[in-house]
Amino acid sequence: MDTIMLNHYNIVKIVSSLAGQWPYQKLKTRLFCVGLITLSALSINVSQMRDLTNHLFIDWNTLETSEEYKIIARYAENGKRYSLGYSLYCCFAVCVFMSVSLIPQVLDIILPLNKSRPILLTYPGHYFVDEREYFFYIFLHAVVAWEIVISGIIAHDCIFVTYIEHVCSMFNVVGYAQLLEDTFTVPFAMQILLVTIALSITLLQMVQQDDSSNILQTIRYTLYVFGQLIHLFFLSFEGQKLIDHSLQIREKIYNSCWYKVSVKSQKLITLVMIKSLRLSYLSAGKIYIFSLESFTTVLQTSMSYCTVLASFQ
Repeated sequence: MDTIMLNHYNIVKIVSSLAGQWPYQKLKTRLFCVGLITLSALSINVSQMRDLTNHLFIDWNTLETSEEYKIIARYAENGKRYSLGYSLYCCFAVCVFMSVSLIPQVLDIILPLNKSRPILLTYPGHYFVDEREYFFYIFLHAVVAWEIVISGIIAHDCIFVTYIEHVCSMFNVVGYAQLLEDTFTVPFAMQILLVTIALSITLLQMVQQDDSSNILQTIRYTLYVFGQLIHLFFLSFEGQKLIDHSLQIREKIYNSCWYKVSVKSQKLITLVMIKSLRLSYLSAGKIYIFSLESFTTVLQTSMSYCTVLASFQ
């Protein structure tokens, strides 16, 4: 059973181990990885992460019928596919984003001008050296830095989507959503704040790029905004699934043959229905609830902030 379970979660185990966020890693290994990963918020909550993962494996071990197993396995495979697709997308997006900096260098070789084209760094920075002479060293440093950062983001989001899919599966058979909420609410509060600010500033920079010569810079800003939107939509989509599945519990009880069970069981069913009146959701700091509606709200808020900032120019 352990081998079968791990087969469903091997993607999230690999990316989490690389970022030092797999709760069953040895302490020395985790400390080494976390030392490389600047986004180590989940590593602060190792005990909570281990509790969540223990619950996940316990749920697998308590399955009694083949139908229950098929339901859990189906959602686990969904999480695996989402994690793999998201990981590939993030890696591809970073590669494209980084490659834009090489375009002026390539054009200088293929279509040389009377003078060299301006240097386009992967991100604004001052290295206190001649940027043209040491461009490839600076580019190599940026590649390493971006890969470290993106591995932390991928690990965090893949762990999140795996847990959400498992909670949805338990709602489909019944779950541990509150423990998930307590673990992720603070890290997600910081993420939402940073995403909103970053989107607003980046949109403002795009608006200010009115010179056609800065087309490469505009492309980079566009890629960054698109990446942030995909990241936020990925989290909001899973949050919406959690809400939808918690709603389905009440509907399934309504449509079940509850009248055929004993009076004692009917009383228990009543308690379950009362409990199901309260939606299960995932929030950021108990303020922002992850859903598709909230996703559009963040987008509108970022646009509003961008408009306000632009008015000061």
